[in-house]
Amino acid sequence: MSQATMTLATETAAPTLPGALGAVRAQRGLWSNAWRQFRRNKLAMAGLVYLTILTFVAIFAPAIAPHNPVQSDLVVAGKYRNAAWIQTDNVKTTGDWNYPLGTDSNGRDVFSRLVYGTRISLVVGFIPMLVIMFIGIPIGLLAGFAGGPLDNALMRLTDIVYAFPALLFFIIMQISFGDTEFGSLLNGLVLLFITLSVINWTSVARLVRGDTLALKEKEFVESARASGASGWRQISRHILPNALGPIIVAGAFIVPGAIIAEAVLTYLGIGLRPDVNLDAPFPTSWGQMIQAGQSAYRVQPWLLVAPSLAVALITLSFTFIGDGLRDALDPRDQL
Repeated sequence: MSQATMTLATETAAPTLPGALGAVRAQRGLWSNAWRQFRRNKLAMAGLVYLTILTFVAIFAPAIAPHNPVQSDLVVAGKYRNAAWIQTDNVKTTGDWNYPLGTDSNGRDVFSRLVYGTRISLVVGFIPMLVIMFIGIPIGLLAGFAGGPLDNALMRLTDIVYAFPALLFFIIMQISFGDTEFGSLLNGLVLLFITLSVINWTSVARLVRGDTLALKEKEFVESARASGASGWRQISRHILPNALGPIIVAGAFIVPGAIIAEAVLTYLGIGLRPDVNLDAPFPTSWGQMIQAGQSAYRVQPWLLVAPSLAVALITLSFTFIGDGLRDALDPRDQL
């Protein structure tokens, strides 16, 4: 047999060796497989790209917004300016590309307010989600791993909190602390974070508890227990890492819920307060824009349409990402 023939035979046979195949598969971890599966979901990737763009918009809002979002154009103050592509009528002034989406009745640029509103929506989405995880994950882990009376007590506490009406709790918190110094921190953002977090951790705690009850009976956890591993080591090294998939998916769905809650609460007048400070980092929110736009829809539709569309798109993006993560982190798809 010639050298060329032997080389060809070796190259052909090598990939089919069971050991080689096993080594290649072993190199692919759970997270690399999940990322590869996630990338195949076009809608999830589109949502991720959109949220990445929104993140840059929120960070670089002063450079992107053409005007200060709380500063009035005195030329058109007291009446609305058209969107840039609309001509003059007897109610509004001519559109100007310096104000792409027109102005509100105070002469403030709608597009600039929309850009700055991205900041509050992302912050309101992610910070309550982190606080919810910080509360729900330890309670779920402790209840599921300890079992017995402690599990029963923690789950009864969870049931009590879950049974309390969320909207009623929001109203009580706003009435009780809205006019205090604490309630005025960051124009009500801190109070809103606490309000959204205290009442919404129960679903995460139940999810983590269920996963913990199932995982602690697995062979690898029993092996760690038999080898003398402490309870903390069993949780941190074996149970929690294997429960991260459902937790991440739950977090992806918590964020849009918090964004919608902020918009609804602000629309009802019990959410964030407007900030008239020219240097304010969070001068407005999409909920405040919707509240102002609902009474001027016929005169200046973009004051309502633009923030409503923004809320819908960011919610849809997180929904797509959550669906993509759920499929990517499904153990049955990792086979």
